[in-house]
Amino acid sequence: MRILVVEDEIGLAEAVGAILRSEKYTVDIANDGQAGLEYALSEDYDCIILDIMLPKMNGLDVLSCLRVKEIETPVLLLTARSETDDKIKGLDCGADDYMTKPFSMGELLARVRAMTRRRSIVPDINPKYGDITLEMKKGEMICGGNSVALGRKEFQMLELLISNAGQITTKEQFVTKIWGSDDESEYNNVEVYISFLRKKLAMLHSDVQIKTRRGIGYCLEGAK
Repeated sequence: MRILVVEDEIGLAEAVGAILRSEKYTVDIANDGQAGLEYALSEDYDCIILDIMLPKMNGLDVLSCLRVKEIETPVLLLTARSETDDKIKGLDCGADDYMTKPFSMGELLARVRAMTRRRSIVPDINPKYGDITLEMKKGEMICGGNSVALGRKEFQMLELLISNAGQITTKEQFVTKIWGSDDESEYNNVEVYISFLRKKLAMLHSDVQIKTRRGIGYCLEGAK
């Protein structure tokens, strides 16, 4: 598998590259946004690890350009910022996951494995619940005549909720099926992504709501 690392901290970029190569990945490294975009447009990668704060062109602009050109390679954003707004911007631009610096190399490898494992053929059937439809090929949620882009994890979580309509989806199910592990450190991420989904449902003025069943999990309500 081939991975592109776009990171301007040369020491970190080389360290990430060395770890990935030790796991038998083929790795290309770019140290600024323009170079990263050129690499991503010219080669077929299985995953892109992309820093947000980059010289010449920031990571969010790189990501937006890739998605406009319909390049759907999974993207893992790296950021030194921890504010939720920055994470939301990245996910809205089409990121599939994010990590806040500093991070452990073990966690980075786990996330890369999960992202590359999930690359599969997109089914033709668009899941529906109530007044919302998931557009599989475009990665969007549609309600009435409006739509909003979903990050890969947001899409997968909503798809899982729809497939489990009428019953509760537990945090354990989200973590094992979407993050690809049973690490308890991922449980907080479930709450973060549920919050993102609730905001996007509200943006579309959907009747569908994600209800919390305290201590158990989440379920969808509001289908007409």
